[in-house]
Amino acid sequence: MNRDWIATARTLSQALPYLQRYDGATVVIKLGGNAMGSDAAMQGFARDVVLMQQVGVNPVIVHGGGPMINDLLARLDIQSEFVNGKRVTDQATMEVVEMVLSGRVNKHIVQAINAEGGRAIGLSGKDANLMICRETDPDLGFVGTPEEMNADFLRSLAEAGIIPVIAPIGTGRNGETFNVNGDTAAGAIAAALTADRLLLLTDVAGVKGTDGQVLTDIKPDQVRQLTRDGIIAGGMIPKTETALHAMEGGVRAVVILDGRAPNACLLELFTDHGAGSLIKE
Repeated sequence: MNRDWIATARTLSQALPYLQRYDGATVVIKLGGNAMGSDAAMQGFARDVVLMQQVGVNPVIVHGGGPMINDLLARLDIQSEFVNGKRVTDQATMEVVEMVLSGRVNKHIVQAINAEGGRAIGLSGKDANLMICRETDPDLGFVGTPEEMNADFLRSLAEAGIIPVIAPIGTGRNGETFNVNGDTAAGAIAAALTADRLLLLTDVAGVKGTDGQVLTDIKPDQVRQLTRDGIIAGGMIPKTETALHAMEGGVRAVVILDGRAPNACLLELFTDHGAGSLIKE
């Protein structure tokens, strides 16, 4: 008998406890722009999402698209201003952000999932008042912080067997359109759904400790200490802050993992080994 078949059967058998564990669970996945990579990587991610739903998981996808936004801003010769390292989103930039995220990136992910046999629908936080925001900082322009989420709408999609793919564009109470950090949006959505897991797919292997090795299991207090010590720094800070806020909002655990790795979500959910850094009490 073919050894590959035997290995596949063994893997499926070993996955049984995890398949039972996550049956009916809501898993929010933040797909970062840098983690989207090639068409082959997108196809692999889409297949994993469809498989997750097939075995009883309710996946909710939230995506970024920073590299694609930067590319189009450069091609349109729209200059960006930064305040304390954060991009100011003026009206012209906001139009580009919405065009790229709600249009190009969102529909690419939806199309990939549907091509693998799933039933995905593309949304932004403006649809069905999914994500109502307040202005984060007047100096940053049209940048929003989620205040109110329409979780019931997302639950109704899950009941209908539909996978939501959400662009992090929010609406204001006065009809404004806001650019929302993708990690922040994913954390707010996960908290509103009291998700079992929030998976933050990025372009690094996970949270690293003082020795430079990836920490596979971390408690929130350790995250705070590593941040105070300067070990967690730079672009990892918003991700760990999102993780802590999401858990305070009711999310059971958060995982920061390398979305470029093949089958990263399946490895995390359905194997002993897991993937990336699990943050959990």
